[in-house]
Amino acid sequence: MLNARLLCLDNQAHEHAHDYHQLVMSLSGRAEFEVNGRGGEVCRMRACLVPGDAEHQFAGMGENRMLILDLDEQDTPAEDLQLLAQLFESPRYPALDADFQNLLSYAGAELARYGSDPHLARALGGVLLRALHLRLFGKQAAAPAGALDVERLDRYIAEHLARRITVIELAQVACLSPSHFHAQFKDSLGLTPHQYLLKTRLDRAARLLRESPLPLVRIAEECGFSSQSALTTAMRRYLGLTPKRLRNQ
Repeated sequence: MLNARLLCLDNQAHEHAHDYHQLVMSLSGRAEFEVNGRGGEVCRMRACLVPGDAEHQFAGMGENRMLILDLDEQDTPAEDLQLLAQLFESPRYPALDADFQNLLSYAGAELARYGSDPHLARALGGVLLRALHLRLFGKQAAAPAGALDVERLDRYIAEHLARRITVIELAQVACLSPSHFHAQFKDSLGLTPHQYLLKTRLDRAARLLRESPLPLVRIAEECGFSSQSALTTAMRRYLGLTPKRLRNQ
């Protein structure tokens, strides 16, 4: 069984479990999840894989629109069982690259228009599932990262997040040419360096809004945004809500 549906997740927290796997992706806005004790968020740049029978809690954060795939191994072709076993071996919050986001937007638009057609829903869901599996377990995903030390890059970014960080600068940290660094970075993480930096800035800003009383202008400075309005614009565009609403929630 493969069922694809569009849904707005309630802002109230819910907790349940079911015997089928679930892939949750955001067309707009975001939601917080905790699956078997592992927390994370669903937004345009990150999905959530919920294994069957896993206890999970979730809540939408402001206005949101999710595309959800429900997957039951019953009547699943043998060649797809290994795919499901790999994807749903444990809870995951995989990063979504720009090409996948474009595919997701297309699937969402088709479901909004022709969602009553179960054949179309299954076909679109199957394409999304296969595309995500290739990103996580395909040959490029399994290839060694070579000279790219992601942990070292993360430490460097965290130490200098309050200022502008260039791709040339990160390439020097990785001891690679800018062109090789950009290609290797995207192959390894599924995001361009610019997208990864923006996600890191937004993640830290969201954490500070939830966990600290710092004023918004100070949070924008510490996370490397040029102004308070730049932070607000980025959060509204990529997370689907303003800093004030995130802090209140």
